[in-house]
Amino acid sequence: MVHVRPTDVVKSALRDSDAGLSDAANAAKHGVAIKTIRRWRRLYQRRGLPRGQTHTSVPCPRCAGTDLDRRAYAELLGWYLGDGHLSRGRGTVWNLHVFNDEKYTEDNAHLLDLMRRVKPGGRPHTRRAPGCVITTVSWQHWPCLFPQYGPGRKHERPIVLEDWQRSIVEAHPGPFLRGLFHSDGCRVDNWARRLVAGQPKVYRYPRWQFVNASRDIRELCCWALDLVEIPWRQSNSRVISVSRREAVARLDALIGPKT
Repeated sequence: MVHVRPTDVVKSALRDSDAGLSDAANAAKHGVAIKTIRRWRRLYQRRGLPRGQTHTSVPCPRCAGTDLDRRAYAELLGWYLGDGHLSRGRGTVWNLHVFNDEKYTEDNAHLLDLMRRVKPGGRPHTRRAPGCVITTVSWQHWPCLFPQYGPGRKHERPIVLEDWQRSIVEAHPGPFLRGLFHSDGCRVDNWARRLVAGQPKVYRYPRWQFVNASRDIRELCCWALDLVEIPWRQSNSRVISVSRREAVARLDALIGPKT
């Protein structure tokens, strides 16, 4: 991005903003609009772009044929289908947002790493909303990598993977399942009471559940579970369950705990 204002003005305004000067006072001091100060803060403070006159866009694996970390992409695709969405930024820029419960601090840190691996040189940032952390990174090419984006909620429109996406998931089903279950899944302890030798006995056993309103996304989850030969069943209209003891143990080993 080339600034109309001289570099010295941009750097001076950013130094004052870093020091805590209000946007209004900063704009008056440097002779620019308040919205210009806010745009500079968004670019350099929130998004962490290098402070300079020109930024080179990261080339797109789909458009330019550059390398893609396929394992990281498979997992990020799962997160996107679970609790992510794309929104338009300024000009041709798109923002990828993933929402996650704030109590899962390791998962939220891991999301930052995933985004950096899928967009090398990217500088994702987080912000808090009630009860959750929103992890965001901007790029012109997110629609190329997530062609499932569109207006409205995911369960109100078809969600179909393209052939190149299916090939990646087939090669990396574990990371894809990790993204799905760590975003829209949970590991719960069930229990049942049985009579044993005339005495009531309580049995407790773990279960993984994937909950999503989109039939297409639930079917993608079941397809990926089939790829790794983990048995599943549909508990109700929105829930896919992995309940057998050996199946839960295999899924535990494959995707790890939510932390």
